[in-house]
Amino acid sequence: MAPAGGGRLVRGGRVVARVLLVWVLAVGALRLLDEWLVGFAMPQWWQPTVCALLFGLLSAVVWPLVLRVALPVAVFTLGIGSFLLLGAGVLAISFAVPGVVVTDLGTAVVVAVAVAALGSVVSSVVGLDEDELFFRRAARRGAKECDESVPPGVLLLQIDGLGIDTLRRAVRTGDMPAVARLLDSGSHRLVEWHTDWSSQTGAAVAGILHGDNHDIVGFRWYEKERDHVVVCSSPEDAAEIERRHSDGRGLLAVDGAARASLFTGDAPHTSLTVSALPLISGAGRRGRGRDGVGAGYYAYFANPANALRTGVGALVDVGREISAAIRQHRAGVHPRVGRGGFYPLARAATTVIARDVVVSAVIEDMLAGRSVVYADFMGYDEVAHHSGVERFDTLAVLRGIDRQIGRLHRATQLAPRRYHIIVLSDHGQTQGWAFADRFGESIEALVGRLCGAPQADPRLGAHSEASRPAEGWPVDAVLAEASSGGGPIARRLRARVERAGAAADRPRTTGGTPSDSARPAPGVVVLASGHLALVSFTEHEGRVELETIEREYPELLPSLVDHPGVGFVLVRSREFGPVVLGRDGLHRLASGVVIGEDPLEPYGPHAADLIRRVDSFPHCADLMINSRYDPARDEASPFEPHVGSHGGLGGCQSRGFVVHPADLPPPGEIVGAEALHRVLRDWLTHLGHPEPTRTGERSVPAAGE
Repeated sequence: MAPAGGGRLVRGGRVVARVLLVWVLAVGALRLLDEWLVGFAMPQWWQPTVCALLFGLLSAVVWPLVLRVALPVAVFTLGIGSFLLLGAGVLAISFAVPGVVVTDLGTAVVVAVAVAALGSVVSSVVGLDEDELFFRRAARRGAKECDESVPPGVLLLQIDGLGIDTLRRAVRTGDMPAVARLLDSGSHRLVEWHTDWSSQTGAAVAGILHGDNHDIVGFRWYEKERDHVVVCSSPEDAAEIERRHSDGRGLLAVDGAARASLFTGDAPHTSLTVSALPLISGAGRRGRGRDGVGAGYYAYFANPANALRTGVGALVDVGREISAAIRQHRAGVHPRVGRGGFYPLARAATTVIARDVVVSAVIEDMLAGRSVVYADFMGYDEVAHHSGVERFDTLAVLRGIDRQIGRLHRATQLAPRRYHIIVLSDHGQTQGWAFADRFGESIEALVGRLCGAPQADPRLGAHSEASRPAEGWPVDAVLAEASSGGGPIARRLRARVERAGAAADRPRTTGGTPSDSARPAPGVVVLASGHLALVSFTEHEGRVELETIEREYPELLPSLVDHPGVGFVLVRSREFGPVVLGRDGLHRLASGVVIGEDPLEPYGPHAADLIRRVDSFPHCADLMINSRYDPARDEASPFEPHVGSHGGLGGCQSRGFVVHPADLPPPGEIVGAEALHRVLRDWLTHLGHPEPTRTGERSVPAAGE
């Protein structure tokens, strides 16, 4: 075997050879641009050689320094701003090199894009891509030093919103070939897990990462004692939720990393993680993770080739979204929802920008040898809300996520530490016409009318703050972290985000005092959370009992349970305790007595236990309304303006999946995110990972505190 010094010389020689190759090709590209591009001229033979060298220095040295100040420009402009800045650099080079002519900024941008694209192509042809080259060098460097006694690391790759039924079909039809290879090879097995009643990311991720999702009633809920709407996507609320549920022993506590998550899992390394974000409008811009706020963006966009690849991909995705929306409209596809305004850009932020940044961060985590890495791929969930669970453009996004999983699987073969991959979902989605579109009024308007509110627009709240897209947190995390720096550009963009947050096409997702649209009648607050709606009567302290509701609002309960869009209603009775009311019967949860038809029968064998658990939560709403599920058509009408949705019980939204290495112990039946946490914790212990030490106690306030 060659000495270590000789190996370093060989590797150094390859790096030099690659740099020289890029330089030579850049010189050729500049000569071609001189011939073809109007407004760009290099009349002397030596000028392309010098300019190519200066552009290389600009990309390698000056560009990362500029990006520290202008990072938000790269993210907020889908990468376009990056090349405006590089174009300005090309103009500066033209002034520095005598005789070079660049007539305007547009021409300079074309030159910058062409040279950066060339670098990207060379990286792809010569070494697959930058991270795999890095991995190969790291693997060779650490081949003799690898300690087999170190337990293998674990990558927890979450596909947000993908149900097990859709996964199985995608594997069969070839839409997820990377996952199919894992299963076909026998290296991995597929198992199902059943979500809590609140089938949404807030409850799921708190349970999965922290082992506790007690009192997380929905994606948003109302706390009477504070007159406050808690929203999982709000950085302030997410931090408070984590404070209540973390004891310092989260799944990622021992040298772990959380990438694109709602909660940290007590990881010391975080990026795009909502509970670790600084307050957008507050002071103190440092995140909780040692990586620092914006570190993931900076590390990724510091390479102009990455900026080009991601920027082009984001623009292409915007075009795909516009094309898909037009095709749906022309074909008369139903159900469908409006997809204009800010949404095409929001979609690109999750399907391309956040995805690429997260994959880059995970690769860096593997290079650093971190023990457990949790990463959430958010794009499928975002697009399924607007397009549908298995529509053609949704499956295209799923194929893109699958390619990234395949890329990370290849990277595990090259990493200096052994790694296992576990692919999982936080919940599924159930498709159907939005409640307001199908029945002519929103759930807020319906409850308000039944509580005696004056007649108003029957669609009140259909696109209100209370009914905004259920999990807009991916976009908020992207924008908040990108604009959280202290530079002048970040400060200005942060102010624009705050102003835009109140716009009609991008409602704010921060929590706080209930808006007027969430108060459809005096003393009544209604919040929609996908297939779940929460009704609170604010003039009464604590839980309001069925008998009081019947006396004060005699039309409310009979009309709700008789509504064709309502599946069942949970209410607390003074005499019988928690009672589930349906159109043709009721179920007394305390005694198990069913009168008439069991309203929970279509919702599976775990429904009663899951609802009974939520009834015990301090902040369980006075009325918990679940949408009606039709098993024959496998559809339900969400209370928010979605096509695919989740948040309650009924159909695929409650059925997540786990694809795990076959040599790990079989998990058995998994019901609830806390149970899934215990399974993952047992697997880590089985692999030899140490138990984290307790650093604090959970602090969960009672409803009256």
